[in-house]
Amino acid sequence: MSAVCREVITLQLGHYSNFVGTHWWNLQDASLSYEPETSPSEIQSDVVFREGQTMGGHVTYTPRLIAMDVKGSLRTLRQEGSLYDAGKDTSAVTWEGNLMMHKESPPEKNFFLEDLDKLDKGGILTEADFSSSSQPQCPAGSMSVDTVNNQLARVQQGYRLEGSVNVWSDFLRIHLHPRTISVIHQYNHDGEAHRLEAFGQGEALLQGLVLEDLEDRLHFFVEECDYLQGFQVLCDLADGFAGLGSKVTEILQDSYGGRGILTWGLAPVSHPNTTPVKELYRLLNCTLGTVHLASHSSFFCPLTLRGGLGRQPPSPTAFPYLNYDPSLWYHSSSVLALALDALTVPYRMRNNSVPMWQLADTLAVSGRKVVAAYSAVPFPMMHGSSLPDALSLCTDVLPWQPLSACPEAGDGRCYGQWATFKGFEGQRLISSLAPGTIPPTPLHSLHSGEDVLTSYIRSFCPTAPLAVQLVSTPSKLTPPFPQIFDQALDAQGFLQNQPPPHGSPAAVVSSVPVMTSLQSGPALGTWLSEMHRGASTFDIRRVAPSFLSQGPEMADFQEALEQLRLMARCYKDDSGGVTRSSSEEDDDD
Repeated sequence: MSAVCREVITLQLGHYSNFVGTHWWNLQDASLSYEPETSPSEIQSDVVFREGQTMGGHVTYTPRLIAMDVKGSLRTLRQEGSLYDAGKDTSAVTWEGNLMMHKESPPEKNFFLEDLDKLDKGGILTEADFSSSSQPQCPAGSMSVDTVNNQLARVQQGYRLEGSVNVWSDFLRIHLHPRTISVIHQYNHDGEAHRLEAFGQGEALLQGLVLEDLEDRLHFFVEECDYLQGFQVLCDLADGFAGLGSKVTEILQDSYGGRGILTWGLAPVSHPNTTPVKELYRLLNCTLGTVHLASHSSFFCPLTLRGGLGRQPPSPTAFPYLNYDPSLWYHSSSVLALALDALTVPYRMRNNSVPMWQLADTLAVSGRKVVAAYSAVPFPMMHGSSLPDALSLCTDVLPWQPLSACPEAGDGRCYGQWATFKGFEGQRLISSLAPGTIPPTPLHSLHSGEDVLTSYIRSFCPTAPLAVQLVSTPSKLTPPFPQIFDQALDAQGFLQNQPPPHGSPAAVVSSVPVMTSLQSGPALGTWLSEMHRGASTFDIRRVAPSFLSQGPEMADFQEALEQLRLMARCYKDDSGGVTRSSSEEDDDD
């Protein structure tokens, strides 16, 4: 008997959120399989995908998604998509006089999008596809998802999109439903004029036609769900979408009470053409967004590879086996999407699924609705080794890096943690020592992968409530996921037993093991206090008066700062202390 499918609706609010979301959906699409002999995946794709039918009777499988962005962010992508395109009807044209047509040349598509178009029409890709346009043909629409993946993988090394990705639609590999994309025409993606840069601008947007459009799209997706468990919201944190997202989550909380609302606040490492004033705006947006998004969500988790959310952050987050360019949104968003694929596993499982509300209740206790994420991307595991072998090499420090600009507390204090290990297919979870052999570490004597991971994490956080989840299926990295991996990894993302010969080409990594952790702990008190201090150290009316010109009012801004201060105090430990400096203690007096 199949498990009940608890549907999730995804909202992506803002340009960087759509970058991360595009990679995330590409990962989901690459893992789909329609081959009847294939056993069902551990991940239940129907949780986030919906089945439909075109006017021609063809079955479609599209994300249950609402994506909002500003004008100019789509380029070659049509807002209504192409799945339900019945062709333009010209029969109503009755004018018999002369016509003059002015046709603007559409933006050029990169190699990847051109190949997707060929596959959509039934074409077959070859190794020489980039230099030859004459391809064998098969009937349009007869190619399965697995065949498409295999075709794209054959030429994966030929895709180098770093110089051709300007917007998120430049690397979108799936079809979207006509009700998915919502364009906000009042603001532009390019240029200096009419930019959505301030929190109040975003708040003011959600009224009139924009509000009606959102509610119409929400009702469409909600009404076709049988067991809606909630919403996952990806929202830009550093621009005006923070204000829009605050209003959107407030609507979700008011209209769909009891459903889970898990909000991920996204921020890139850097922005093009930045200035000190713009950096100040981003700090204020992050501050107000954190307060309001956390207030209206089941939990709120910032996600960024930026070392901090202040105006002068530390160096970007580094991973031992990744060679990514932090300045490229195409790169940084792929890392966050790969981590998010594991972070969202608990409520997408086919069996033993954990509903959104239960995940939130586990972590967001006693008013602590802000949580921090950490991830090992990839998890360092030698090909052919066991999980105890890999973890025993990380006894001094946990293997993951911060994804929320919030370093872990050095003393292991934590109020709650949810850890996930995804993608160990083909590897051993327990040791296979011969009978009578003395285990080299206590981990090698345990009898399940869950016990191994639990025992390892408890050695760092002995008193924290802990839940662990293991998923063998990896995230499949098909084109156009960037090849940002170290040469030490093999095609499955595991460390090779022997280093590759000098000068040899790097393996095309098709999957990687990922370990993630969601945590609530005293370290977040420090993080929130620093944000409060950064936004309180100047007179906003003198330094950035235009930020308040469209809202919020000064009294509302001061109230938000007070809420932020109180949020930070929620993360005191049980003994009454927090990991704070003496200056922070003075701020509370």
